[in-house]
Amino acid sequence: MISYDDFAKVEIKVGKILSAEKIPATDKLLKLSVDFGQVTEPVATIAPVGGAADSAEVASGTPVAHVVMEEMKRDVRQIVSGISAYFPEPATLVGKKCMFVTNLEPRKIKGFESNGMLFAVSTADGKFSLLEPNPDIPEGTKAK
Repeated sequence: MISYDDFAKVEIKVGKILSAEKIPATDKLLKLSVDFGQVTEPVATIAPVGGAADSAEVASGTPVAHVVMEEMKRDVRQIVSGISAYFPEPATLVGKKCMFVTNLEPRKIKGFESNGMLFAVSTADGKFSLLEPNPDIPEGTKAK
């Protein structure tokens, strides 16, 4: 058993599979490229702001770096998953939205770095299912 506090540390997000390919010389592994939505990164530039009246500049006597814009990027990660047996044509995964653990430490699997874990279920008699959210839930949405 794990405590609720331990479980609360797990970050689960919706990701959209952008590409899927079999990893050569393996029976089970697929390499997925997964989009976890937009992330905003501040971009700092040196710009005169407010001229001589800028209080930070007046106090220090030097120009001040200000964040003048934010750059939007996509959080795209490589995920290695042992689901090849269920997807003989990996391209059928492209465009699917699935649930992933996104805050695991990166792990090398057969020489490929994996930056997360795909959620799926299987039964002893061979039934298999990806855990998929409703299609209208955007990439990057966190499970609550």
